[in-house]
Amino acid sequence: MAGSMVVINTIGRCSLHHVALLFLTVAIAAQAKEPIDISDRLEPFVDKYLIGSMENVTHQLHQPVPREIALTFDKPWEGRYCGYATVFEDGDGYRIYYRGLPNAGKDGSNDEVTCVAESKDGIVFTRPNLGLFEAEGDKNNNIVLADSAPFSHNFAPFLDSRPGCPANERFKAIAGTSNTGLHGFVSADGYSWRKFDGPLFEHEGEGFSFDSQNTAFWSESEQVYVCYFRTWRNNVRWISRRTSADFREWGAMSDMSYGDTPHENLYTNQTIAYARAPHIYVAFAARFMPGRRVVSASQAEEIGGDAKYSGDCSDTVFMSSRGGDVYDRTFMEGFIRPGVGLNNWTSRTNYPTRGIIQSADDVMSIYVQRNYGQTTHNLQRLTLRTDGFASLNAGYAGGELVTKTLLFDGGSLTINFSTSAAGSVWAELQTAEGEAIDGFTLDQCDEIIGDEIARTVTWGGSADVTSVAGKPIKVRFKVKDADIYSIQFQE
Repeated sequence: MAGSMVVINTIGRCSLHHVALLFLTVAIAAQAKEPIDISDRLEPFVDKYLIGSMENVTHQLHQPVPREIALTFDKPWEGRYCGYATVFEDGDGYRIYYRGLPNAGKDGSNDEVTCVAESKDGIVFTRPNLGLFEAEGDKNNNIVLADSAPFSHNFAPFLDSRPGCPANERFKAIAGTSNTGLHGFVSADGYSWRKFDGPLFEHEGEGFSFDSQNTAFWSESEQVYVCYFRTWRNNVRWISRRTSADFREWGAMSDMSYGDTPHENLYTNQTIAYARAPHIYVAFAARFMPGRRVVSASQAEEIGGDAKYSGDCSDTVFMSSRGGDVYDRTFMEGFIRPGVGLNNWTSRTNYPTRGIIQSADDVMSIYVQRNYGQTTHNLQRLTLRTDGFASLNAGYAGGELVTKTLLFDGGSLTINFSTSAAGSVWAELQTAEGEAIDGFTLDQCDEIIGDEIARTVTWGGSADVTSVAGKPIKVRFKVKDADIYSIQFQE
């Protein structure tokens, strides 16, 4: 009744618009108190969605570790201006697709080709001799699309995971410019491609669209195809989105929101569903800093580059999404920095490849272009621990965190964590009101020490949490000199 009186009194003082906002605020507040049903899903801490409170705990972004060069773009049909790469697993191997372009020119010309390289381990990539298109007078090359202006400019394939997808459309791709619209392609083997008649959808709205690498995939959580593509808003490179039930007919465009964060030029979005937690999308976006010069024109030429591509710099940032038209930018810091040396401070280098490879149970590989516009242009592999995009971290003095109220299915709690030799993690299950549940208190938790991707939490030697499954609970962690990367209730 008191709440109703507040609303009634407010009506007398506010416009109808303000009343609508008030009701919306009340509804959001009520919804926020509802338990979050995580079922048996893996939940990496890429955002603050599950975090209720933290004390002496920081939410920390982790930077991938640079490894070896996976592929050097040194073939005559590849060269200094290769770009817009995509990597994914297919069967017992991996493929990387990318644009070949030895000489810079107008976007969407027939000088551009689409190439593929393959690997058994995600470390060493080789070029298959496909014999499909001629280059330099020879068909012994790895070109899968040529003489197809403008589609090789930003040809972006993906492996369709939709149940019931026809075998002859197992591979799909999107490509196109503002002039042509965004077109769809399908293939049975990823080598021979068939283009749909007419565009999937066309340019609309402010500025140019599609003049970048655009991405699409089947969303298991949303049960639609989603497409993230380049637009411009207020002279800033933006990302917009459409969805489709069948990859043929696409819904209305919606611009992505980045919350209350500075607007930055995001050149590519590289959004994918994270395979271990497909309800969460991760995005490695190329952050372009126009006019922010580090390398002089003369220095660019000295390192084998083009003076025209020396006036800007860029890096990679990390974003996430749980579907819809919202990106979470909890972390504004650089995810992949350019690094030591002038070679990676020229324009349009450090652009990330779309995709993640699970190299081993505990290691993920991602790839980034280095030395763009230079004779040493290459694709470098970098690694992260599994789920290791970000973590909840406490120092030696220790800290605590409590989740929001959750509902779960499953019989045990596992955590992806890392401690120092002196560090520890303890877990406690609480009621929705924050009271420790007997049998699952901090004092009853067996101390967790080590470094594992999936450690089962035990209390007095028992991992069984079925007695509280399906009930609203919170999870409290006590953390000392340790990181927690993800949690999961599972059988």
